[in-house]
Amino acid sequence: MSNKPIGVFDSGYGGLTILREIVDTLPEYDYLYLGDNARAPYGNRSFETVYEFTLECIQWFFSQGCDLVILACNTASAKALRTIQQNDLPLINTEKRVLGVIRPTSEVIGQYSHTGHVGVMGTVGTVQSGSYLLEIAKFFPELKVTQEACPEWVDLVERNAFDTPEADALVKKHIDHLLTADAGIDTILLACTHYPLLLPLISRHIPDNMKVISQGTIVAASLKEYLQRHPEMDARCGKSGNIKFVTTGSTAEFDSHASIFFGKNVVSEGLKLNK
Repeated sequence: MSNKPIGVFDSGYGGLTILREIVDTLPEYDYLYLGDNARAPYGNRSFETVYEFTLECIQWFFSQGCDLVILACNTASAKALRTIQQNDLPLINTEKRVLGVIRPTSEVIGQYSHTGHVGVMGTVGTVQSGSYLLEIAKFFPELKVTQEACPEWVDLVERNAFDTPEADALVKKHIDHLLTADAGIDTILLACTHYPLLLPLISRHIPDNMKVISQGTIVAASLKEYLQRHPEMDARCGKSGNIKFVTTGSTAEFDSHASIFFGKNVVSEGLKLNK
């Protein structure tokens, strides 16, 4: 890709739900997606490991000409983004930018709740990081936020096990646990990019008037606003409408799963990383 694409990164497939919304909002731009499927999932890995893996992938994006990279992964955003922004980018290239999904979501989540009680459902890594608690408190200090780790949900999605008794039971278990912890919750944030694919199951086990928020449209709107506020970055982004998909895992396996997340057929290229 001769023009500079916008990089979109995830540990696996989930970031494709973010990319889909971004492309729908900003179809004229060029995009380069990397899924680190060979080392997924990131959710249960240590802070140091997630940081090392994410930084390696960010450096690869930079080598491909990307000046702007979106971490479309809550775990990477929670465990690696701040260190990369504060410590690594000043040394690598002060002209390049890496953005995440936690801050733009935290900036608006309070607008959805009438009761002031919000539930956050994510991976173990995202929940244990406390990133959502910290970020939401900056924008909505009065909001009561209750977290629930759902470690089995990513596996359900990646096995395409949506319509099974196992999936229904695991979704119900975590929804019940969250709403037992705080009966005042009227808004649930799906703080993992895999979870939107479980929305039909989630809807079975929540009250009719409860809102369930996915991140894709929020992140896409935030990126659009960012590019409007930073015309110098916008000018460096390619606008040929091209999308390239790369995976560190099996391309055949990636392509067969990716269409579920992206909503269209995907043909990927393989990448072998050092670690």
